[in-house]
Amino acid sequence: MSEPNEQRSMGEKLAHAWTVYTERRTFIMLLLGFSSGLPFLLVFSTLSLWLREAGVSRTEIGLMSYVGLAYTIKFIWAPVLDQLRVPVLGNLLGKRRAWMLVAQAGVALSLVIMSFCDPHVSLTPIAIFALMLAFSSATQDIAIDAWRIEAAEDEKQGALAAAYQLGYRVAIIASGAGALLIAEAVSWHMAYLAMAALMSVGVGAALVAPRVAESEAPVVGEETIERLARRLHLSSEAGSAFEWIYRAVFAPFIDFFSRFGWQALIVLALIGLYRVPDFVMGVMANPLYIDIGFDKTEIAGVVKLFGVWMTILGAIVGGLAIAGLGTLRALLLGALAASLTNFMFIWLAMRGHDLFGLTVTISAENLSGGFAGTCLIAYMSSLTNHEFTATQYALFSSVYALPGKLLGGLSGYMVDSWSAPGGLHDTLLAAAPGLTAKTVGYVPFFATTGLMGLPAILLILYLLYARRRSVPAEAAD
Repeated sequence: MSEPNEQRSMGEKLAHAWTVYTERRTFIMLLLGFSSGLPFLLVFSTLSLWLREAGVSRTEIGLMSYVGLAYTIKFIWAPVLDQLRVPVLGNLLGKRRAWMLVAQAGVALSLVIMSFCDPHVSLTPIAIFALMLAFSSATQDIAIDAWRIEAAEDEKQGALAAAYQLGYRVAIIASGAGALLIAEAVSWHMAYLAMAALMSVGVGAALVAPRVAESEAPVVGEETIERLARRLHLSSEAGSAFEWIYRAVFAPFIDFFSRFGWQALIVLALIGLYRVPDFVMGVMANPLYIDIGFDKTEIAGVVKLFGVWMTILGAIVGGLAIAGLGTLRALLLGALAASLTNFMFIWLAMRGHDLFGLTVTISAENLSGGFAGTCLIAYMSSLTNHEFTATQYALFSSVYALPGKLLGGLSGYMVDSWSAPGGLHDTLLAAAPGLTAKTVGYVPFFATTGLMGLPAILLILYLLYARRRSVPAEAAD
């Protein structure tokens, strides 16, 4: 979409952007972000800690992580949230808020039941309700993302994305450090019950959130499908089902490609490649800290607590940058920053055990990560058609996560291969005395992950160039 309010000065844009942070719906977005982030660790690292403490094998814990695939494939059932209304609640609250409440009820119920499960007795009930938790959480994400996009115009999406990330990160602290503290002081039973109670934050936010308008615009190809149903002599019931399936499953994708043409492939490639450097390097960041010699207390204080607040600051700055510079130019800055900060980890590896170096590195990496995350959320939001908000945004969010996660699985192999004696290994050890046999393989690894940002940077530059050449502005921004 075209840049909003080009006539306003930079100062006016930033002042207007800052006022967005004081709006009621931005505060509601903060609370919904908290509700969205709360279940995430409870099906991943927090659950893994509980299971390992109970003596569950690493193999079984690894298999349990597959319940998290619900977050990656949520676009499969997103059309249901676009096309179907929750009985009774849908009329009272509107389509988006009704689905939020249904999903939040599923999350809370899953957490309550899991709290009464005992992994010493059987892992099966925990696996079943962890899957229910992940499915409900992913469904909540779909509904919240759709409400956010439909609740404000594009120029305010940066601020809403920043508020969402702020709430999400606070929830990560609550479901990570908070749950562990409760489990240590009382029990895992009480920890999961407390997390279920905290879902009331999201329920309250959904109830007070403004009701958004529901689009009823015709979709591309709908008349053709109606004619085809008549030509096939389908009964009225079968014809209606045929048309509904088209509208729910195929129309969102046909709409996207019809609006952007062949540049839809460029846009999808950009979304898929944008966070690859972060996803791939993130897998090896914690092993680097251990191999350098940082202890768990140092990692928790700098990475898990201080780092979260730096991410939040980056998200807020990203929202301001979108309003001041426009989505694509802010997206370009985010891509450059996220790629360049990978090289900070090389500097850290060469410094060795140094808390100042760790703090500087985490500051740069998390600031750029929060900034880039806000920009990408705002960009993906600007691409959706409000007729298919849930489906199209769920598709985009799945596309952006998948390539990085697939490549991330090879990160350990890359570090190990560059840690083998001889060649580059020996050259780096001789050139940088601060490196050790444990850390030398990280140097070429983080250099590689930094360069992985180049394709996304080039695609953004192309879209900026295309916009200047008056290629459809919608595809450019």
